Amino acid sequence: MPKNKALIKFLSEQGIKASMQKTEEFYMQNNSQEMHVVTDPLYFVIDEKNNTIELTDKGIDYITGDTDDPQFFVLPDIAAQLAELENEPLSPEERLSKKDELLNEFSIKSERVHTIQQLLKAYCLFDRDDEYVVIDNQVKIVDEQTGRIMEGRRYSDGLHQAIEAKERVKVEAATQTFATITLQNYFRMYHKLAGMTGTAETEAGEFWDIYKLDVVVIPTNRPIARIDMEDRLYKTKREKYKAVIDEIVSLVEQGRPVLVGTTSVEISELLSRMLTLRKIKHNVLNAKLHQREAEIVAHAGEKGTVTIATNMAGRGTDIKLTPEVKAAGGLAIIGTERHESRRVDRQLRGRSGRQGDPGSSVFYVSLEDDLMRLFGSERITGIMDRMGLEEGEMIENSMISKAIERAQKKVEENNFGIRKRLLEYDDVMNNQREVIYTKRRHAVMGERIGMEIANTTYDTIKGLVDEADENKDFEGLVMNMMKYFAMEMPFDEEAFSRQRLDDSVEILFTKAIENYKRKTEKMAAIANPVIQQVYERQGHQYENIVVPVTDGKRTYQIPCNLKAAAESQSKEVVKTFEKSILLYTLDEAWKENLRELDELRHSVQNASYEQKDPLLIYKLESYNLFKQMVESMNKKSISILMRGQIPLSDPDNVRQAAAQRRNDYSQLRTRKDEFSRQSAGNGQQGDRKEPQRLEPVRVEQKIGRNDPCPCGSGKKYKNCHGRNLPA
Repeated sequence: MPKNKALIKFLSEQGIKASMQKTEEFYMQNNSQEMHVVTDPLYFVIDEKNNTIELTDKGIDYITGDTDDPQFFVLPDIAAQLAELENEPLSPEERLSKKDELLNEFSIKSERVHTIQQLLKAYCLFDRDDEYVVIDNQVKIVDEQTGRIMEGRRYSDGLHQAIEAKERVKVEAATQTFATITLQNYFRMYHKLAGMTGTAETEAGEFWDIYKLDVVVIPTNRPIARIDMEDRLYKTKREKYKAVIDEIVSLVEQGRPVLVGTTSVEISELLSRMLTLRKIKHNVLNAKLHQREAEIVAHAGEKGTVTIATNMAGRGTDIKLTPEVKAAGGLAIIGTERHESRRVDRQLRGRSGRQGDPGSSVFYVSLEDDLMRLFGSERITGIMDRMGLEEGEMIENSMISKAIERAQKKVEENNFGIRKRLLEYDDVMNNQREVIYTKRRHAVMGERIGMEIANTTYDTIKGLVDEADENKDFEGLVMNMMKYFAMEMPFDEEAFSRQRLDDSVEILFTKAIENYKRKTEKMAAIANPVIQQVYERQGHQYENIVVPVTDGKRTYQIPCNLKAAAESQSKEVVKTFEKSILLYTLDEAWKENLRELDELRHSVQNASYEQKDPLLIYKLESYNLFKQMVESMNKKSISILMRGQIPLSDPDNVRQAAAQRRNDYSQLRTRKDEFSRQSAGNGQQGDRKEPQRLEPVRVEQKIGRNDPCPCGSGKKYKNCHGRNLPA
């Protein structure tokens, strides 16, 4: 438990940290050959730098307990099991069933192990009032850069639910991602990109690598009069905080305002309690108390004012100084800990010394700080040991400050590497995103719907023909053409085997387009009489109508503009139907693909154990997933479009279904403003008669016994779905 306070205090004792580092080097030499000696007695191992936790064999045995399955929390070698299955003498059906069983078991165990790891991470690596706060019985994330609450944001991958379980608040359901993009790719979508900030110089390399942007330093308007002092280093946090309080008392006595920067809510509240004991009046500004930010910052530059804040205070605002304060030395900045990023430390320093104002800044550091503990160099530890510091003694020299900056630089490089790797993964998804969003834009705008349907039809037919040719399965092609296109084959098996594949595709494509054109014309012809009648009689009452369209399995409610439908002889109904179906199938497929890509990204990380690049495997597998998604999406959309019909009702059933239809679609009513106001007025005056509710018009027509059945079978209605109805 690397965050254990007793352990941290012990490591700050003279010689202990250096001994620990030597011991680590011994066990980790020769590819960690002796590391098992250290880890065998442990239940789990924490890598705090990489924010990961891994169960040991002892830990797995402990949580498995006395269950019947000793492999309850052990992931099976799925590749080996599938290979063994291929060698077993089984029928294709049995092999497929066994394969599904193995994959299902692997999925369940994978989720189980992942849940345990996330719970361990929540308890061991995430601290309340540091990475998150609990407000109104909800876990809310605190932005480590700004100190502000990130409303609406949740940790992904079940971690947020694990923290909610830890804090004993309501565990919210997992969320489904509908759209995702990294900030880098979002910014790269702009044709022109520029920005202005006071702290870009430290990140110049990243700006060039990611965006190909140069960083230009503009001189300050007036010379900087702020005095930036060397870091003050102490052995323990307790000594450091005592020194900070003493410094605050001294500065207040001089009549200077003080801004104390902290890295977490917990530290800001600790310092507040210490100042209260010393009877020093002060303001606290953190993620829990952010409502008073403007008011607190407005008075932060007044004489003797003490403000304790996370990184949020004064960002983008001037802390105004009175003439009396300027004469006393200006605003004093005290940093209680070095942040992982030099940029954030510079932002804190930059609160003082605006426009040539006087001021000062200093950082207090201890060997127990996270930065020093995780990334501090051996040289700093050696210096501290040689000096043999006494209780409360301090070191202040440039060498220590430079060593701390080097530690920060190391962390920044590590974080940049993580962001760059994340971007490489998102670049793969970005290529897919561009294809999907281009298709979606065409569907929304309605500019190329006809071409989109033709392309989808051709691609689907070509895929089915290629599959039939490869498997020598003409019967399968006949079934698929009936399943997806509701059409019979225009040639037999002999002709199919004799002619070129491209010719077969062209013949089927031509017939499919002819059938679709005939079907849409019929749909418009069925809808038009009713639409014209409604438009002429009730056009002043209705703006939109709802047209039900069914593919034989499900009924889709297609909202359509009444005026546009009437003026286009109901062609607008067909166009709206096409647009709605394309959008529906595309959104459903893309949402599912995002979930699968997220799972894939986590699963490919295991490839590193086989000395393979996970990113390369991710690229190959994600391409296959995308290809399957497009094929599935095309088949689903073309099946609905080709089979879509306006349902034709028997007269006997119309009256019976009328009441139910009103209940189903009443929320889709469209009112004119005048009618809405009238309804509101009736709600206020109970003695008035409530106007009759207007329901959406449904476009239906009686089907004849000798008409083609709307299911698309090609048979007459009386010989298909109408055979059981009375004559």
